[in-house]
Amino acid sequence: MGKQIWKPGNMVYPLPAVMVSTADKKGNTNILTIAWTGTVCTNPAMVYISVRPERYSYHMLKESGEFVINLTTEELVRATDFCGVRSGKDLDKWKECHLTEGKAVSLTYAPVIEESPVNIECKVTDIRELGSHHMFLAEVTAVQADESYMDAKGKFELNKTGLLAYSHGEYLGLGKKIGSFGYSVRKKPAGKRAKRHEGSSGTPEKGGQSQAKNTGIKNRKAGR
Repeated sequence: MGKQIWKPGNMVYPLPAVMVSTADKKGNTNILTIAWTGTVCTNPAMVYISVRPERYSYHMLKESGEFVINLTTEELVRATDFCGVRSGKDLDKWKECHLTEGKAVSLTYAPVIEESPVNIECKVTDIRELGSHHMFLAEVTAVQADESYMDAKGKFELNKTGLLAYSHGEYLGLGKKIGSFGYSVRKKPAGKRAKRHEGSSGTPEKGGQSQAKNTGIKNRKAGR
């Protein structure tokens, strides 16, 4: 099977589709949807968003130096799309999408979106004018997480929130779990490895025949 050769373009997919909330110093707020976003550094925690200068929120980002990355879910897919195709200079996106402005705990101007399961509060540290988009590098100053997704042990079950992804013009749910970090090299517990080589009586197999076969039981594996 051959491959077509295309001109240079951005084909790194899937990406998170996030709603970014920001504000100017006069108290005007807005939401814009962004897919060009990601992690830059762990320590200190840093992220980036890339925004076209002609976007309505651009002047707010530059003026206040603050924004919040609000993770989106399947339930928020309509609002996510709406905030990406309509401009805040023409209407109130909060009202149109039935979203609630919440108070950030570490920022002065930018609000959080209450309906989002995770709000990542950010302060801009640098702006890189790269071309069609300007990159806002920012330090994460606080994270708000919805307590309803905490399990009995206090673990935040992020992947049960129904996170939304964006790929080549389409919004997608994350689907089923197919692995976890490091599973490909993780060693199995010794007890589980030993059971593979034991027969029905718990004794090791000999001569390539299991104890189960020797006692006339053809297959003890069924129903395990």
